[in-house]
Amino acid sequence: MNQGKGLDIMRITITGRNIELTEGLKAAVEDKLGKLEKYFAPDTEVFVTLSVEKERQKIEVTIPVKGNIVRSEQVSNDMYVSIDLVEEVIERQLKKYKKKLISKQQNAASFRKEFIEKETDVDDEIRIIRTKRFDMKPMYPEDACVQMELLGHNFFVFCNAESEEVNVVYKRNGNTYGLIEPEF
Repeated sequence: MNQGKGLDIMRITITGRNIELTEGLKAAVEDKLGKLEKYFAPDTEVFVTLSVEKERQKIEVTIPVKGNIVRSEQVSNDMYVSIDLVEEVIERQLKKYKKKLISKQQNAASFRKEFIEKETDVDDEIRIIRTKRFDMKPMYPEDACVQMELLGHNFFVFCNAESEEVNVVYKRNGNTYGLIEPEF
């Protein structure tokens, strides 16, 4: 955790699951993610979770900014490699979606002035190249999972027969499924 280095820095909270948070790991996370300070406003919160599952060394980084969440999850067989990868991915995301992230004036407060004003040569235009329309007959989440498998997709949008709301089921690692429900 970043403490005692002044107030003009990101606040990094590191949590470990099935892993001992050694000083070396904490220092590596703070060093790598500290490179992102040039993009974010002072006192930006950064939430980091390090976890180990068999040979999988995973880091998850979540950075809430007004109206958006910047997030990356990286896995390798070496935690230090995962830490390197996650910083590169977040930096690439920030550069790619810069105009989208700061398009609303209230979001600009989440980022440093230098980042906002700096020109980037990354093509950040989002292009929708295909639109699908389909009937959404009510079904239960379990039936939606079966339908998703039959279609060979990684996710499936459906009308939940119980709540009558649009939901999404998706495939997770380890042959499990997830359900996304709207919250109003």
